[in-house]
Amino acid sequence: MNVILGINAFHADSAACLLVDGILIGAIAEERLGKRIKHSSEFPGYAIRRLLESSGLRLKDITHLAIARDTKANLVNKIEYVLRNPINSAGAVREFFNRRKGAKTIEQLMAQTLDEDAINCRFKVVNVEHHLAHIASAYYLSPYESLTGGLSYDGSGDFASMMAARCEGNKIKILDRVVLPNSLGFFYTALCQFIGFEKFGEEYKVMGLAPYGTDEYHDEMKVLIKEKSNGWFSLNSNYFQMHRGGASGLMTDSGAIDVEKNYTSKLIELLGPARKGVEELTKREKNIARSTQVRFEEISVHCVNRLADLVPSNKLVMAGGCALNGVTNARLLRDTPFKSQFIQPASSDDGTCLGAAYYTWHQVLGNTERFEMKHAFWGPKYSDFFIEKIAKKTKYVVKQCQDDQELVEHTARMIKDGLVVGWYQGNSEWGPRALGNRSILADPTNSNMKDIINSKIKRRESFRPFAPSVLKEDVDLYFEQYVDSPFMMHVVRIREEWQGRLPAVTHVDGTGRLQTVDSTSNFLYHKLINEFKRLSGVGILLNTSFNENEPVVDTPEQAYDCFVRTEMDSLCMGKYIFKKA
Repeated sequence: MNVILGINAFHADSAACLLVDGILIGAIAEERLGKRIKHSSEFPGYAIRRLLESSGLRLKDITHLAIARDTKANLVNKIEYVLRNPINSAGAVREFFNRRKGAKTIEQLMAQTLDEDAINCRFKVVNVEHHLAHIASAYYLSPYESLTGGLSYDGSGDFASMMAARCEGNKIKILDRVVLPNSLGFFYTALCQFIGFEKFGEEYKVMGLAPYGTDEYHDEMKVLIKEKSNGWFSLNSNYFQMHRGGASGLMTDSGAIDVEKNYTSKLIELLGPARKGVEELTKREKNIARSTQVRFEEISVHCVNRLADLVPSNKLVMAGGCALNGVTNARLLRDTPFKSQFIQPASSDDGTCLGAAYYTWHQVLGNTERFEMKHAFWGPKYSDFFIEKIAKKTKYVVKQCQDDQELVEHTARMIKDGLVVGWYQGNSEWGPRALGNRSILADPTNSNMKDIINSKIKRRESFRPFAPSVLKEDVDLYFEQYVDSPFMMHVVRIREEWQGRLPAVTHVDGTGRLQTVDSTSNFLYHKLINEFKRLSGVGILLNTSFNENEPVVDTPEQAYDCFVRTEMDSLCMGKYIFKKA
């Protein structure tokens, strides 16, 4: 029996997954468990323990430990960069050696995590380069086995920011890399910081803000980053700074990811003063966001078209933080030869644990048997026993449903009546999106609903849109571009005749961040949307993540606590419905 534990460790979005003879057993981001710190970069001990305990496995059973990191990768490029930039890179070099000093071995960390003796570590360690792990996470879990293009792009990992690959059968062949300081991800992050979104992982806010602006800074963006006619792209290093130390994903004492400023004073000379996060957003920031998004799309289209020249196929797999940009993903389907896409739900760095594990299964062990990821529900599940304990002590009205039909009928009726409902069912989602098991749901036709949820529950910026979960069979009815997007990875224009009828999920530019739902991948959620359609005539629900400025809820207790402290109207947890008077 081959037991492969894949981990993303020593990096933001730490996570773990477990494979047994090539079959995915589970995958969990560390932020969901334990200390519940967003984008945690701590060793994924809670995730590892949960996976092994729920599978009845111990340390001695692990045959391979796959790590999505290879410090030897791109070593020549690293040395050349340090030699060219001795002053700027001194902090990063010093940080590297300080972190190595006194660091525990992976065997010691695993033994400590599982409270066992390190003598039980019998696994072989496999290090997989960051972007190769990203591509493997998409390709090896996709439905594709014939010739496929592979692309990974983000800020950086193992000193590269992008990788292009040819995928076929059980093999991934690296065709090219873009190494630092050139990085499309750093470009987007730097402008995100400049606009005033300074916390780690806030790039999605730029994508949400962009439709409120106009592309008035297009010429300036062309100064910052350029397409290369015989290659990929180049970043103007006069305006950006990186790898000076302190930007490696370590956490501060307060639990936040340590992020240094990615831009220089030259960017202020080009665009004017940077906005501080506490200041009001003006038309200028909205326009900068728009121009940033437009330029990002242009460079992405250029790179994917170049990949199409190298890999003549209509199939594309993508991963990396940049692949979470749903507006760009939909455009790539329209404007490149790749007409079929697969992006697994944890496209950011947590997903590299999957890629490291499946790279080990296919290319280290030589296996050809494929595993296709058909749904996203690979996280923890809690039995009705835990929910029943809460139901017995709650101060709220509780209804115990006898079956799924009664549950969806009552829930759909509450949503139709204008209530905001917490929906907690089955296994939690893998990745950052709520996809119908840890969701807050509402009526998409209610013109006040977006403001209600933002003010009473989410307490977030008003410009950020909410997603429409739509019956897969109804996509063509509501959207101009047909995309099967079960993991909410595409932003698509809603048909004009429906925009006014779906105000709660229609963004200012007439788009929606689409999630397609079918009865095979999530029977209960599909059944609920169908019931809402029977009542309302609309096969869509407003769907947002079940949380309040925290990681998505994991346990029933966390779901109940979120329900209690917010102005959520009802909570549907397992077969129990909790309702505030």
